[in-house]
Amino acid sequence: MRDAGCVSREGVDLLVEHAQGDARRALNTLEAVLQHIHASRIPHPASRDVVVGVLERPLPAYDKSGEQHFNVISALHKAVRGSDVEGSLYWLARMLAGGEDPLYIARRLVRIAAEDVGLADPRAMTLALAAKDAYHFLGSPEGELALAETVVYLATAPKSNRVYTAFAQAMAAAAEHPAEAVPLHIRNAPTKLMEELGYGAGYKYAHAFEHAYVPQDYLPEALRGARWYEPSEMGYEKTIGERMEFWKQLKERLLRDAGSGMREG
Repeated sequence: MRDAGCVSREGVDLLVEHAQGDARRALNTLEAVLQHIHASRIPHPASRDVVVGVLERPLPAYDKSGEQHFNVISALHKAVRGSDVEGSLYWLARMLAGGEDPLYIARRLVRIAAEDVGLADPRAMTLALAAKDAYHFLGSPEGELALAETVVYLATAPKSNRVYTAFAQAMAAAAEHPAEAVPLHIRNAPTKLMEELGYGAGYKYAHAFEHAYVPQDYLPEALRGARWYEPSEMGYEKTIGERMEFWKQLKERLLRDAGSGMREG
């Protein structure tokens, strides 16, 4: 039995007796004992009495490879999405108590930060990645606190799935228009022949203009005017919406001024 050196010979014998020939039961029970030993900082090897104390408690109903695994991670994800701190912490604790790989949980928290919090709070992604690094550095049980902090942060963060849905629409557009030509003015022109063919012709370097902006098209002609990302009013996404509105109005003004100049000319 793996890591059995942390448990006394008498404790191991009791675990074997308790498992009654069921290998999965033996491993689940051993993991529960080891977690208790590490969390309580019990000196090695742990005595038979320590094992008895763990066996007297109900083991968490959790199967890392079965339906329960997917049900519990779904519960954690949905509790965080639903901004329920206690529910989020409970399902996190259930997974950890059941022996789930904490780095698997960390990966799911990164996913939640991207999918459900999004740009409503860009710091969520930074914190989720930092928790992954913290756990990798500290291990259990110390590193689990970093996961708990991230769960609380994600649960209480403003939520937006606008980038998630916008990217899905962009992927659908790419699938529907898989071979649209790159507009000539934004093509790369590393050779003289390409320059002669018009690659890069008419491209305007944004930094050469006021506000580092100049109106020009970046989408293929078939997709001109598409708008997939509509920021919400939640958190930082409200600021992003204000920035997008600034660029939109600036573009409209510059195009209007350019049109007036052409008419006057």
